[in-house]
Amino acid sequence: MSLRVLVIGATGFLGHHVTRELVAGGHDVTAVARRPGASAHRHGSVTTRTVDIATCDHLTDLVRGHDGLVFAAGADDRAVPPAPAYRYFEARNVAPVRRLMAAAARTGCTRAVVLGSYFTALHRTWPGLDLPGRHPYVRSRVEQARAVQEEAAGTVAATVLEIPFAFGSAPGRTPLWAPLVRWLRSPLPLTAPPGGTAVVTARTVARATVRALEQRTTGPYPVVDENLAWATLLHRFAEAAGRPRPVHRLPPPLLRAGAGALHAVHTVCRRQSGLQPAALATLLTRELFLDPAPCRALTGRAGPSVREALKDTVHGCRG
Repeated sequence: MSLRVLVIGATGFLGHHVTRELVAGGHDVTAVARRPGASAHRHGSVTTRTVDIATCDHLTDLVRGHDGLVFAAGADDRAVPPAPAYRYFEARNVAPVRRLMAAAARTGCTRAVVLGSYFTALHRTWPGLDLPGRHPYVRSRVEQARAVQEEAAGTVAATVLEIPFAFGSAPGRTPLWAPLVRWLRSPLPLTAPPGGTAVVTARTVARATVRALEQRTTGPYPVVDENLAWATLLHRFAEAAGRPRPVHRLPPPLLRAGAGALHAVHTVCRRQSGLQPAALATLLTRELFLDPAPCRALTGRAGPSVREALKDTVHGCRG
């Protein structure tokens, strides 16, 4: 069955891969970007639209005629807006999703996927850490997931994909990992704290998105290919960058001291990070792992190689 899918943020890193996967699956795509001429998609089954979702007054008209929608836009956790930061993240991660889901319910769009964050899954695992209370960005992702449930209930089959650190590249975009790659290519020593994280490739995110649309999946889905210690991830990244070398242990007190200094700078500048540095430094020393089984069940296969995705990320940093 061929679907007509509206992809918000289709020219972004993950949105690009989602659009490619949809086209490969025989679906028709309306690719929405904020800026004209930003699209890298040149397929006959892709129609491009220039729309700023945050200010668009005609979302119902935009959504009408589509079987499904994908939200691959919003603000990520690197943003450091003026305090209080939640206003910034709410305007970009929560409000547009609520409006889009309401428009989907009104127009008969029967399925939706929102690309979210694995911090919502970590919040379910460790509710006592109060991640939404400590981090404005996490709060926005939790509220985003709640908005999806509230607006879609009984009308739209909606899924929030909970995405950890993602690797790969997209045409015309410098990967967000570029500063790390410069460090990896330098002669400086490599250090990593204890703990680790779930990781995923952009191709797995794209496959999970398309399968969720096709199967009308509901509920949150962690999307993960592997769980890696920070030291292992950094070592693999260094190999991909062509400068493999030992990774030394970074003592947690030193990590927290650096985070405290960063927080002081933000305070002086009257800005607030989406992820509060001091609390984040402690969180990063945990094993932020997710079960890959649900993702493999959704996609129907093991994910692409993380090693290859790291090489692709490094290659993307050369442009």
